[in-house]
Amino acid sequence: MDGTVLVTYASSHGSTLEVAEAVDAVHREAGVVTALREVSDVHGLEDYGAVVLGAPIYMMRWHRDARRFLRRHEQELAERPLAVFALGPLHEDEAEWTKARSVLNAALAAREVVPVAVGVFGGRVDPGQLRFPFSKMPEEDVRDWQAIAAWAAELPRLLAPAPAMGV
Repeated sequence: MDGTVLVTYASSHGSTLEVAEAVDAVHREAGVVTALREVSDVHGLEDYGAVVLGAPIYMMRWHRDARRFLRRHEQELAERPLAVFALGPLHEDEAEWTKARSVLNAALAAREVVPVAVGVFGGRVDPGQLRFPFSKMPEEDVRDWQAIAAWAAELPRLLAPAPAMGV
């Protein structure tokens, strides 16, 4: 296991990929070596010292590929720092944000992982990428890029390996 941070994501329409790219960029600006990969392209974690996992919440469920990633790599994730984020709420409605947090918390509680950081951010709807009837939804983008950058800026410190105890 080395110090490379894996920034991995599940994204059906590109919105979560954009956030993962922003998180990755913050790490690289801080001098952290990263690897940006879609969850379906990650077959093992032996090359990574820490993991950032992001995925959207659709229909009040965290993306199935992210849930599969947690299940498939649960043992390895327990051995390294993990940060998790989700995109979901499309409005500034507190009940919607509370529900999104509870959906993410439930997905995490189903596994034996304890993230060092958890973030929930607003989502985006691009009707041009959706099938009917969802293609009739209004365009929305409530991702708060400043909040995302602030969350990401804390991660290099939180994901750094604990110093070895001297004997």
